[in-house]
Amino acid sequence: MNKGQQATTSDLTETAETLSPARGKWSIAEITEKLIAEPDQTPEDIAHFLKVHSFARLIAELEGLDADTKEILEVTAILHDISCPLCREKYGNTNGAHQEAESAPLIRAFLTGSGYPKEFIDRVVYLVTHHHTYKDIHDMDYQILVEADFLVNAGESAKYRKLLPEMRERFFRTESGRRLLEEIYPE
Repeated sequence: MNKGQQATTSDLTETAETLSPARGKWSIAEITEKLIAEPDQTPEDIAHFLKVHSFARLIAELEGLDADTKEILEVTAILHDISCPLCREKYGNTNGAHQEAESAPLIRAFLTGSGYPKEFIDRVVYLVTHHHTYKDIHDMDYQILVEADFLVNAGESAKYRKLLPEMRERFFRTESGRRLLEEIYPE
């Protein structure tokens, strides 16, 4: 591609499919770079998923998550809002229910050629398509994703800041997530 030419989705897919051939799967950095390169990602979208990834990784490390679960969580944190550009175009907003409904095919297409097994991708899809569903939260990757996303959303939106007392009481379950919540948003 010449300087100044815009990348197309097929260009990105071709490039992405050649990533990490020796390892057999893409690294977290490569997934991040690939999503940043998507032409419909806004600077705000990029900043958001980078912050959620950072909090998710921090909480996972503080909570002692095993390496496999941590990798699923990190990929999920990067991709958790993959459908936001589509939702803005299709619905005029990024409502959580719309995001959850639209994400699965986007994630599967994005991770095509990634080298991750079907079970891994299925778990990422499940977590992304439930990350605005705050009932029946089970498993640490799900819990940490919800906490990390909320920590960032509360800093970006007055709507989420108003929910702090309820979220603090009802949805923060990890010790690390609670400590971060208290430090960042003291009562």
